Amino acid sequence: MLKENYENVEERISAAAKRSGRKREDITLISVSKTKPIELIEEAMTLGYEVFGENKVQELVDKYEHISRPVIWHLIGHLQTNKVKYIVDKAAMIHSVDSLKLAETIEKEAAKRDVVAKILLEVNVAEEDTKFGLKVSEVLPLIMEIKDFSHIKIEGLMTIAPFVADPEENRPYFRQLKQLLLDINSKNIDNVTMNVLSMGMTNDYEVAIEEGATMIRVGTGIFGERQYNI
Repeated sequence: MLKENYENVEERISAAAKRSGRKREDITLISVSKTKPIELIEEAMTLGYEVFGENKVQELVDKYEHISRPVIWHLIGHLQTNKVKYIVDKAAMIHSVDSLKLAETIEKEAAKRDVVAKILLEVNVAEEDTKFGLKVSEVLPLIMEIKDFSHIKIEGLMTIAPFVADPEENRPYFRQLKQLLLDINSKNIDNVTMNVLSMGMTNDYEVAIEEGATMIRVGTGIFGERQYNI
């Protein structure tokens, strides 16, 4: 089942990349393993997948400590400042930075461990009340405040688009995020070159790829529906 799911996702990624004049290797597939047991992650590893995404700090830490061999972990969920110390040296990338306070905490904890934390700024492009993230207008001001932090590297932008029946409805949001990244890079800000666009999930990743996504976060499409009480 898992192998078939991955094959289906791979076919769709490749087709979307081809439609947008890109190569499959331009896109990183993050297998979202939240609520899934380590055994399933280990099975994915045997299929050649090494990049996994978790929403919760505790779950990432538990899996980090018990997995049979190292893999690449991304923290894709909301991050509270009091949890930063637990994952700043474990997550290859933090996708959900959306405040100066959080960035300052990451900087402080990364300095303690002598690491440079790779981060994405989370943008609530659709301005949904139920979602975290910066407004588009808030992104550049935050960049200017944190660009000289020596233990943070801003790698790009992330968004969680609305959950919609028709993925085409999210195309404008993905397009807007790509344009925002281009606009920021065009300003040639010292210490800031952003290349990562983390956007697109099981429901809409093909549209996201067509609009420039370099990372997609697929959970249900790979592992099936979420499991709680595991």
